[in-house]
Amino acid sequence: MTASEFRTEPAAAPRAPAARPCTLVVCRGCCCGDPRKHPGTDHAGQLARLRAAAERSGGRFAVRTSECLGPCGQANIVVVQPSRDGRARGGRPAWVGFALDDASLDDILAWAEAGGPGTAEPPDALTLQLVDPREK
Repeated sequence: MTASEFRTEPAAAPRAPAARPCTLVVCRGCCCGDPRKHPGTDHAGQLARLRAAAERSGGRFAVRTSECLGPCGQANIVVVQPSRDGRARGGRPAWVGFALDDASLDDILAWAEAGGPGTAEPPDALTLQLVDPREK
C-alpha cells in the first residue's frame, strides 16, 4: 500500500447543539380548548393560527400541545418557553392565562416572534394575563 491509500479526511468540526427556539405550549387538557367551558372561542382555529404562524416564522418559534397544564380556573393557558438563548439570558417560562381571543394571540405571537422570555419583553397588555402556574 502506498501512503496515498491511507489518506484520511480532516476531522469535522464539532457540531454546536441545535438552537432550541422559543416554544408555545398550548394546553388542550380538561378545560383549555373545551367549547363547553368557553363556547365563544374557536379553539381549533386558535391552534391552527398558532401553528401556521410558527410555520411561517422559519423556525423562530415552535408550537406544541400538552394535556392539562393547570391552572384550570384561568383557561386557556399558553406557556411561552424561552429559547436556549433566552434561557441563557435568564428567561423562564411564562404562563399566560385567559388566552381566549385574537388580541391575546396577537400578543403571544408578537412576543414569540421577537424571541420570547429572556430575549424580548412581553407586550404590555399580555403582562396582565401572566398567571402563577401554582394557582388552581
